[in-house]
Amino acid sequence: MTPRRTSLLERLRIDTHAVWLAARDPRTPWHARALGLLVAAYALSPIDLIPDFIPVFGLLDDAVLIPAGIWLFLKLLPPRLFEEHRTAARAAAQRPRSRAGILVVLVAWIILALLALSLLRWAYA
Repeated sequence: MTPRRTSLLERLRIDTHAVWLAARDPRTPWHARALGLLVAAYALSPIDLIPDFIPVFGLLDDAVLIPAGIWLFLKLLPPRLFEEHRTAARAAAQRPRSRAGILVVLVAWIILALLALSLLRWAYA
């Protein structure tokens, strides 16, 4: 059986999750832990240094800052510690996703959108 090739985006997502796991590990030095938490928070945060609606540069900051932060975090970690957390993050990515959970979230968003629409119609009637 040939191993499945992962996309760059999927590897980045797995590595970001592994950074989060490694930053919470007590074996991680405090300076690496601080950087790891910053990298994971920036990757998960909806707020960017350069907003995404700015052409090219908006998405480029994510494509440069997050991998650079992961690279620096790896340099600060003891050997083989990150591989342990990368394996755990890869296993977490393989878990099945709940289609019922996705459906509940979608239905909630649709209900909220319909409610907002009806409130707007009522306000402007």
